[in-house]
Amino acid sequence: MRERAVGLLAGIVRWAGLIFALILVGHIIFVIGEANPDNSIVSWAADWSEGLALGFHDLFQPTDPKLSVLINYGIAAIFWLVVSSIVAKVIRRVGGGSV
Repeated sequence: MRERAVGLLAGIVRWAGLIFALILVGHIIFVIGEANPDNSIVSWAADWSEGLALGFHDLFQPTDPKLSVLINYGIAAIFWLVVSSIVAKVIRRVGGGSV
């Protein structure tokens, strides 16, 4: 029972990281593709991306705003994938589940 709970928790962490990264990638695509900012999906992705980007949203400041979004939000997406993977592995190891 404990292994199942640990596996479930680790899986939730991995899925959360993937979903966060997908939201950031969606925002990148919308900005580069010049999607309508008044569209509800585009504005939702932009709103969520601001919070998910943590401190990465203005890490690099190239003159091209599209390049800035690509680099900074791309780094944030990679961050979420890496961190969620590491946290899931730690949960499995500490919880006694298989890695």
